[in-house]
Amino acid sequence: MRTYDLTPLYRSAIGFDRLASLLEQRAESQPSYPPYNIELVSEDQYRIVMALAGFTRDEVEIITERDSLHVTGRKQKDDAQRTFLHRGIAARDFEQRFQLANHVKVTTASFDNGMLTIELVREVPEALKPRKIAIGDAAGTTISGDNVQALEQRAA
Repeated sequence: MRTYDLTPLYRSAIGFDRLASLLEQRAESQPSYPPYNIELVSEDQYRIVMALAGFTRDEVEIITERDSLHVTGRKQKDDAQRTFLHRGIAARDFEQRFQLANHVKVTTASFDNGMLTIELVREVPEALKPRKIAIGDAAGTTISGDNVQALEQRAA
């Protein structure tokens, strides 16, 4: 495993410390349980699908907090004594964290046949979308009359 020294980034860049700490966190081992997929549904829509065999809806909790999504599963204790010849279904407690980009919000979550589906969407506020400003003459008049126009969505 390679390790990267991010000290020069801390010295020369202001405000990128959060990015550097995210890179350091991702370099550490990520839990592989439970298995999940992250899908790009459309340009601004995403889907996380987690395989939660053995869990019920009541044992799973989803929390969004600022720029992170926490999915936690706490298995109810089973008092029945069982003898397993093979145990392939883990059904153990888990906590999975996802870092969300700016303006990404969870819209819905559903649990069906052991599959947890979380729908996300990126909603950029109008004030933060790029705008085109018309250039007028020295008197301040513009040809179109409207000097600020919202640009279409960015090209892929």
